[in-house]
Amino acid sequence: MMYALYLSAYHERKFWFSNRQELEREITFQGDSAIYYSFYKDMLKAPSFERGVYELTHNNKTVSLKTINAVQQMSLYPELIASVLYQATGSNEIIEPVYFYIGIVFGLQGIYVTALFVTSWLMSGTWLAGMLTVAWFIINRVDTTRIEYSIPLRENWALPYFACQIAALTGYLKSNLNTYGERFCYLLMSASTYTFMMMWEYSHYLLFLQAISLFLLDSFSLEQSDKVHEVYKIYIFSLFLGYLLQFENSALLVSPLLSLVVALILAKCLQLNVKKGTCIAKIMKVINFYLVCTLTVTLNIIMKMFVPHKENGHMLKFLEVKFGLNMTKNFTMNWLLCQESLQAPSQDFFLRLTQSSLLPFYILVLIICFLSMMQVIFRRIKISRSILLLSTCKISGKSLKETITLEDGRIGGRPEIIYHVIHTILLGSLAMVIEGLKYLWTPYVCMLAAFGVCSPELWVTLFKWLRLRTVHPVLLALILSMAVPTIIGLSLWKEFFPRLMTELMELQEFYDPDTVELMTWIKRQAPVAAVFAGSPQLMGVIKLCTGWMVTSLPLYNDDDLLKRNENIYQIYSKRSAEDIYKILTSYKANYLIVEDAICNEVGTMRGCRVKDLLDIANGHVVCEEGDKLTYSKYGRFCHEVKINYSPYVNYFTRVYWNRSYFVYKINTVISFQS
Repeated sequence: MMYALYLSAYHERKFWFSNRQELEREITFQGDSAIYYSFYKDMLKAPSFERGVYELTHNNKTVSLKTINAVQQMSLYPELIASVLYQATGSNEIIEPVYFYIGIVFGLQGIYVTALFVTSWLMSGTWLAGMLTVAWFIINRVDTTRIEYSIPLRENWALPYFACQIAALTGYLKSNLNTYGERFCYLLMSASTYTFMMMWEYSHYLLFLQAISLFLLDSFSLEQSDKVHEVYKIYIFSLFLGYLLQFENSALLVSPLLSLVVALILAKCLQLNVKKGTCIAKIMKVINFYLVCTLTVTLNIIMKMFVPHKENGHMLKFLEVKFGLNMTKNFTMNWLLCQESLQAPSQDFFLRLTQSSLLPFYILVLIICFLSMMQVIFRRIKISRSILLLSTCKISGKSLKETITLEDGRIGGRPEIIYHVIHTILLGSLAMVIEGLKYLWTPYVCMLAAFGVCSPELWVTLFKWLRLRTVHPVLLALILSMAVPTIIGLSLWKEFFPRLMTELMELQEFYDPDTVELMTWIKRQAPVAAVFAGSPQLMGVIKLCTGWMVTSLPLYNDDDLLKRNENIYQIYSKRSAEDIYKILTSYKANYLIVEDAICNEVGTMRGCRVKDLLDIANGHVVCEEGDKLTYSKYGRFCHEVKINYSPYVNYFTRVYWNRSYFVYKINTVISFQS
């Protein structure tokens, strides 16, 4: 509750939200966030819920010449739920729609940190770990969440449920859990897994990483095999239920998650059908990893052959170029590569984590847990070999189950710890390549670091390795598990608490009069049936603030929309007036908006300006070795059209302008000039 209220207060001070008109509030939603919120508004305006859903699933009033199923394509289930709750609870008589919407998201963020708190508590056995987790999460919120910059993002709706799923999974994997606790964790895990999958279109990729972690846990830990396979059943249930309720979303059927889980279940069945102790059983155990990998790839290929689906070709091409496997001049690919969130993390990211003492403690905890885990794994392999050599067929798998006590100092022997170590390594490896994935990894870093410094078992493990004899290891571990987090907490309080309070006291200002003037002009002067063309980010704001139809949207999961975006961006290239006119009229555009910030863009990374990327894609400036420099005979369109000379005036008439935007009406031309 405190964290949700903190976010609400900070949002109010940052945007001065309560003192602004509705139009100014809506302008704070930028890019794809504006699209999500606009559909929430459409649902509230609909005469009934059924009619609103129908209009979203057969939407032909957003993008010109295109009918889309917005619910499926943009995962609008959060907006559907929010609109139902707003009207069903009678909140329309108490609170404005925008406050209700952002209030739900802030509430979910409160659930997010609560789930992290509980997970760290479950792992360490003390609430101090939970408090330290939340403290690090809030202090490093620039790197743990994007809630400050874009409230309606799908990840802000989905990740709280994923955090709940991880908390439930952590409890479920514990060896000493009673029957009722196990059932509760299983039900919570089932509900949160399915909800997470419904909220975010990329959720199955994150669950795929989790499934890999559980597979490796199953391979290393003989104790939790049955529990792990129960989790696999949850995945299958969630995938097929999601497939049915997401309008038969074929992306779930061809997802790597489904192929991996089916392969794991098939491999398990093969092992169960082979008599234990035989030569074949021993071979199956050795080649299990290879068998699962082969089955996963084979099943995924077969599914893609027989299940009709839209292949995300642009994602595969992006990864090829990202890892240096291919070169391209394609505008969309290069534009994506230039996005800050898709580049490698900067040094500032690691510096911020180090300044808050998070990264050093995380590395220490990870090293201890990983080495202890490897020590336990090799020990179990050695015991297994001894059993096989002695041919003690009567010895069951129970002989390998051990009750690990605090005095043993084997933190890496706990199944939930093995899972979290593997999962954080996988997420961290990806975050080192793509900065945007740090929002998945950094909360994990907070949780794992806090668990480690507050866990007596981890300190005992360390002291056992150091062969400490002067003081009893368990006693010293108990003292340090309370003293170290207390010292860290006090130092964080002294250094960062005044900064947080200062942020809440400062009244920041978000003022964009040019955009307000543009939206006001469109609502007053443009015909209701008009279609606007411009940058995708601006089109999202126009759709939200005015409701007018646009030619493109800031969405990157649809090949047709990506192609549209590239074509509309040609207004900033060195193309002729005739070429631009043909492109715009092919999408039935009536008005063109040129943004001065893009046309005269400076200061960004070299070669990453929109106009530079367009010149490379169009062959007007080639920067690669072996290619000749070529130049267009036309000037840059966004500059030339402002001068008002022929042939530009024959195609475009300026009807409005301010310091940031130039609006041109696209004329009805009978014939083109040569």
